[in-house]
Amino acid sequence: MVKEKSQWKEFIETLSVLQWVLTFLFLGVSCLTLMVCLMFTSLWWLSVLHFIWLAVDWQTPERGGRNKTFVRRWKVWEHYRDYFPIKLVKTAELNPNRNYILGCHPHGIMSVGGFACFSTDSCGFAEAFPGMRSTLVVLAGLFRIPLLREYIMSADIYPVSKPSLAHLLSKRGKGNAVVIVIGGAEESLSSSPGVNTVVMKQRKGFVRVALEHGADLVPVYSFGENELFRQVIFSDGTLGRRLQDLFKKIMGFAPCLFLGERLLVLPYRTPITTVVGRPISVPKRVLPTEEEVNHYHKLYMDALTELFHENKMSVGLPEGHELRII
Repeated sequence: MVKEKSQWKEFIETLSVLQWVLTFLFLGVSCLTLMVCLMFTSLWWLSVLHFIWLAVDWQTPERGGRNKTFVRRWKVWEHYRDYFPIKLVKTAELNPNRNYILGCHPHGIMSVGGFACFSTDSCGFAEAFPGMRSTLVVLAGLFRIPLLREYIMSADIYPVSKPSLAHLLSKRGKGNAVVIVIGGAEESLSSSPGVNTVVMKQRKGFVRVALEHGADLVPVYSFGENELFRQVIFSDGTLGRRLQDLFKKIMGFAPCLFLGERLLVLPYRTPITTVVGRPISVPKRVLPTEEEVNHYHKLYMDALTELFHENKMSVGLPEGHELRII
């Protein structure tokens, strides 16, 4: 029997998710605006000092960051988890004497499941996989924004760039699970309730990195991720889609027109089940060939499809529901 939540508990959960949504949407712009505005006040020297520090510290995110994890341990993430709720499901062991690249699908609008399971301690990843350390990697441009970069590095988040991935997979020993949301901004534009579409066919860079470092590949699927928001989907070739693609090309992320449940931005209280699949053994190749990359890319897509179909009925999807890979 499910225990009914108190009004106070629901209120705390709502605040926890609201702060995350506002952070996702506005913190970067707010930090940049603040630093620019300070330049035109008597506190201009604060901005100057910070921009000097930014220049000196430019490469830190790609060299292991601050090695701080206090943000991911905040109690607020437990309330954030309970709002939906979010559950992490383990299907196989991960060897702490190996390194892994976990491909997380789908992106959705805000990658809620990926963030909760792999960038906070709220879903029990460390307990489910003893000896493993999960690290979420995100858009590298976020680490160029003053103040914001300090916040996300404190959550043990790193840029999804080749130098950063090389550091995480070769300079931190074993037992690293580097989590990449493979579909990225392009996939977010396909996020819609009742649809499970992943952008994968031309995304092979992560496979090449896995081969270069001998890191095993693990497919991950967050069921329910696409149910959290209602998005206006623009068809290919329309003015709206062309503007989204242009913005994505310039800024690295896509502006999505979406609506939530309350206050228009709060996601629907829909359960998210993040399933971690079985690892695919990958050999180490200093210079992987295209044939090797294509081979392991196909193995990964097949494993992701199998993971989806093995678990879809347990989360309420009909037997005939298909995973679309584009």
